Amino acid sequence: MSTAPDPIEHGAAAHVARWKKLPLVWQLRRSVGLQRGMLIAGLVICAVFVLLAVLAPLIAPYSFNQLSGPDGSFPRQAPPSGEFWWGTTVGGYDVFSRVVWGTQTALLTVVLAVVASIFLGIALGLVSGYLGGWLDRVLVTVADAIYAFPSLLLAIVVSIIISGGQSSFLGGIAAAAISITVVFVPQYFRVVRAETVRLKAEAFVESARVLGASTSRILSRHVLRNATRSLPLIVTLNASEAILTLAGLGFLGFGINPTAAAEWGYDLNRAISDVASGIWWTGVFPGVAIVMLVLGITLVGESLNDLSDPRLRIRRRPPRPPRRVATAMKGAA
Repeated sequence: MSTAPDPIEHGAAAHVARWKKLPLVWQLRRSVGLQRGMLIAGLVICAVFVLLAVLAPLIAPYSFNQLSGPDGSFPRQAPPSGEFWWGTTVGGYDVFSRVVWGTQTALLTVVLAVVASIFLGIALGLVSGYLGGWLDRVLVTVADAIYAFPSLLLAIVVSIIISGGQSSFLGGIAAAAISITVVFVPQYFRVVRAETVRLKAEAFVESARVLGASTSRILSRHVLRNATRSLPLIVTLNASEAILTLAGLGFLGFGINPTAAAEWGYDLNRAISDVASGIWWTGVFPGVAIVMLVLGITLVGESLNDLSDPRLRIRRRPPRPPRRVATAMKGAA
């Protein structure tokens, strides 16, 4: 006698199935061996930096621009000690506090830049690829010109135009984010446009057009989802490049005002003169922070790239049959 499945158990199974299809969870379950190790290591590193950014007011013993405490002014270029774990800079700032607060600045700038780049790149790519004509030619020409321009030099020019090189916390982050956005929009534009040109000739798009669907509905319901499948890979790779671009702007003096926010690139610039004097801690810790955050994002991006490419994906070995089954199959043979 057959019995119907319990609706509660069926709902729980469906819930688990949906949970397993979430981004990164699905890739983590498919990964094996070195790919899984790279993905887990990258996610752990990124999670640590996210926690540092969120909990910066609780983790950092001092503010990013604090120069004195209850015992008076902080010493300049003091070596690591119990009071100043990573020493102090030539300006008297606590290095550990500057690195922790710099995590918040870096992640906030990168998130704003990547989100703005995705929004503009997708919108322009969809319109250009679907409509075509003179608008497509103009957008492609502009995107190619921006893409061929050196990214850091373009970010410097945009930063000077927007904020004159330095500004307040929000103004500096907005200027840096816009500078990075201008650099990254052509990459998303070219990928989405190429996919849109291919998809508009597909049968399901032609059917929607024949049935009288509007252009906006076709783009949002039929083209958008299929044209953006490869964007998560580009996002992770661009995020690491955005961190390096932000650090480059700060290092060259075109970033955020040092009294408005902590920024790793600026701290590295100020640490150049300390190297000749044997003062290593002012430059090592901000540099290690940049390297580790870029490494974490790069590991995630490379793992996702390998999992999306069937030629690079590591296949799972089929499970071995139980010993009894193997013995029976051997005897039957």
